[in-house]
Amino acid sequence: MNPAPEQPRVYRVVVADDTYLIREGLRQALELEPDVDVVAYSSDLPSLLKDVEDNKPDVVITDIRMPPTNSDEGIRAASELRETHPGVGVVVISHYVSPHYALRLFEHGSAGRAYLLKEHIGHRIRLMEAIREVAEGGSVVDPTVVDVLVEARLRARNSPLAQLTARERQVLAHVARGNSNAAIANDLFLTKRAIEKNINSIFSKLGLEDDVEVSRRVAATLLYLAEAPASDQDTAASVR
Repeated sequence: MNPAPEQPRVYRVVVADDTYLIREGLRQALELEPDVDVVAYSSDLPSLLKDVEDNKPDVVITDIRMPPTNSDEGIRAASELRETHPGVGVVVISHYVSPHYALRLFEHGSAGRAYLLKEHIGHRIRLMEAIREVAEGGSVVDPTVVDVLVEARLRARNSPLAQLTARERQVLAHVARGNSNAAIANDLFLTKRAIEKNINSIFSKLGLEDDVEVSRRVAATLLYLAEAPASDQDTAASVR
């Protein structure tokens, strides 16, 4: 007798956003996914935390700004859930590229955390990749966020990034997004050994300790890239 086929995992998701159109867009996108079950929709921070407690989701998708203060509720939720529900992945979504918020999201580690721009969540494949990744303890950083951090760092006077070759900057961008060495090698059509050599060179030039733990590597890289003048850090690029 053949064993029954393994059933695909169904991810329980809570969606938090105070804008009806965003919630509706997410609902329509996620309803098409057979391995997603949206168990609650929240419109403010208190209801989000209650919905997580009541429904025990695998993943939370949350806007950065919601009532009651419309400032940083999504980031605060991600921080609190790391303490109260460490197994819950969090995908933070934003209209803007904000290095400040990205760094706060990852400052205590990037495991189970993702930062995406709202213009990209309409792409179901990208959104599902983020859901699956954070549910399994991985991390995702929107490429646009990495690009803004790199550009800001390059503008900083005497930036060590200027020491990097063009290839090393490519590899660094992939590292900051949380990609594995194998994935970087595949994307850049290089050997895994070549990627390892590039990463060793990058971390040496930037004075960062390499680490086999991907979440620490992502966090360290993002923190380094954000060490630009305050005027660069505080400028959020609108991507509407």
